[in-house]
Amino acid sequence: MGISLDIVRIDKDSAEYPPQLREIKDPPAQLYCSGDISLLHDRSVAVVGSRKFTMYGRTVAMMIGRRLAECGVTVVSGLAIGIDAFAHKGALEVPGKVIGVLGGGILHMGPRCNYDLMMKGLAAGGLVVSEYEPDMPAAPHQFPQRNRIISGLAQSVAVVEARVSSGSLITAQFAAEQGRSVYAVPGNINSQFSIGSNLLIRDGAYPLIIIDDIIRDLGIEYEPQREVAENLDADERKVYDSVAAYNGISADKLCLECGMTAAKVNAIITVMEIKGVLQSYGGKIYLAK
Repeated sequence: MGISLDIVRIDKDSAEYPPQLREIKDPPAQLYCSGDISLLHDRSVAVVGSRKFTMYGRTVAMMIGRRLAECGVTVVSGLAIGIDAFAHKGALEVPGKVIGVLGGGILHMGPRCNYDLMMKGLAAGGLVVSEYEPDMPAAPHQFPQRNRIISGLAQSVAVVEARVSSGSLITAQFAAEQGRSVYAVPGNINSQFSIGSNLLIRDGAYPLIIIDDIIRDLGIEYEPQREVAENLDADERKVYDSVAAYNGISADKLCLECGMTAAKVNAIITVMEIKGVLQSYGGKIYLAK
């Protein structure tokens, strides 16, 4: 894409070093950066999750990234395969600003399959950060250390999907220790991809039911999401129209109305609740106000 990887070093005593990162336990002595270093001082949210994912996780990660970008919030991730990458892709659709935090030197960016995504982020005015010298290859022990920077740069952390041994849980733990708000997207209790994120909710993370909760908690004056009903797919439209026909409808009746299985209806409702189109209350589903 013709983007230069001009790399600058920012030491901890520099005015350009992000103050919120300086305050964490074991802050990096220096940051090597390529891109717009002013993003280090912007409001940002880290979006992380498993490398292996479901279509639900992919959709939600892109929705979160897109919505944060719409509200002028920078999206931070580890640029890993899976949820991290989808959050960046969602933000860049707006287009918005992104920060990728690497587990090795910038010249050894990995995984290589996300190199084009990194370059697209830089072309859109984003930033890539590492505490390691540019020519240092990544090593397994460096990725958990990298995660403290992901959370340290952000005001909040959102975990979309996480297995019980997911590295994103390490990021969430760092975030909690650093005093950041931790959100987790509720998932199917029978899914291996949601065990970790559901456990975070059990242990005190905020359940991310509506994406704008993150925006509101950052204290940002924002416009409500644009009317999304016109952009629903065929199945979502069928559910939407059925809910709109009643002043509150049960999930069982919705299955009959739509001719869908309970599992399919529940999955659609969950996605539409996160989009802010529907809301559940008292055992019934309503149109969101």
